[in-house]
Parts: sequence; C-alpha cells; structure tokens
Amino acid sequence: MKKISAGILPYRFKNNDLEVFLVHMGGPIWAKKDLGAWSIAKGELDASEDALTAARREFKEETGIALEEGLQFVELDPIKQRGGKTIYVYAAQVDFDPGKILSNLFSMEWPPRSGKYQEFPEVDRAEWFPISVARDKILKGQVGFLDQLERLKQS
Repeated sequence: MKKISAGILPYRFKNNDLEVFLVHMGGPIWAKKDLGAWSIAKGELDASEDALTAARREFKEETGIALEEGLQFVELDPIKQRGGKTIYVYAAQVDFDPGKILSNLFSMEWPPRSGKYQEFPEVDRAEWFPISVARDKILKGQVGFLDQLERLKQS
C-alpha cells in the first residue's frame, strides 16, 4: 500500500507579510536541530478517511488545536517525497497562539540499544515564521508547499 500523509498549513498576514505555522519535530534526534527540522503538522491517513479529515485529525493530535468548523481550506498540489510517500496539504488562513500547543506522545528506545523506552512529544514546539524564514526551517521535501501558498497569495 502506498504511503500517504496529509497535513494543514495555517497561514496569516502580519503587517501585510505572509507567515506560516510550522511545528518542530519532537524527540531526542531532532532536539538540537533547527534548520530543516520543522514541518507542516501532518500524518498518515487511516484506511477509511479522506485526506482533509486525516489532515484535521493529525493537526489536532500534533498541536492540541481543533480547527473550527467552517474554516476555508485550499488544497495544494500533492508532493511526492524522495522516499515515495505522497503528502497532501491544505492551507487555511487562521491565527492562534503557538505557545499553547499540546502534542501527543510517541515511545522509542532511547538511548539507542539501551533497552530503555521513553516517551517524547511528537511535536516539541511550534511557531509562526515569515515565509522567507520558513524556507530555511522546513524540511527540504516540503518547501514546494510554501512555494504554492506564496503563488496563491500573490495572485
């Protein structure tokens, strides 16, 4: 079965400048990384759900923020990652406080080969970034979503 993920890319305008909301991946592997360590809040689809439903669910799981009903979403063109996964992203103009995120947890063996398992937040922080800064922060395979959003908002 093909790997498919879906996510939400919130955006806002601050002083007429486009900003996007990104999450920093949690866990010890990403803890000290910044550039290229931020992502669109996303996750894999369950077999029975459509991409937008999955994107909303994953956004809530990773941030603790439930996006209000009736919010307008713009579907961006999906991007296939080098590893073969296809990502569907929906952009929405919305604003909220990133300091109030509350992520779900995952368990992993840490330190490696220690036999000890620890829990870590899937997302350890979130932030609004001007689109020019976001280009350096986001995982390289997701930059195309920023390009699409910027083109849409300039037209």
